[in-house]
Amino acid sequence: MKMLDRILGWLLVVGSLLHALGSIASYRNMPITLVWALSGSLAGLLLAGLNLLRVGRPNDRALAWVSFFGCLGWLAVALAFGKVIGNVFNPRALTHVVITIGLAAMSLRTLARANR
Repeated sequence: MKMLDRILGWLLVVGSLLHALGSIASYRNMPITLVWALSGSLAGLLLAGLNLLRVGRPNDRALAWVSFFGCLGWLAVALAFGKVIGNVFNPRALTHVVITIGLAAMSLRTLARANR
């Protein structure tokens, strides 16, 4: 399970980096929009980092809670993005939704194991 947890964390890193590249390509001539789009990439990278850190700290309940609630927030953003573009099943939105649900579940697993 640790390996799956790490894979999901690294997939979020990749997704966030691809988001950054897509944002640069799409909003190159709109600096205000680009800054906000890149802030989303940074948020994804930070959440991925928290989750990767959580994998190595199986007894850190506070970190697991922060990761879990961060995942809930990211899940809301990914679903909102899908709704805004008119298709929550768009691969860009759906990929983040699936990865984030997995990371949230892993955060809950960490919490359950830390309670023992």
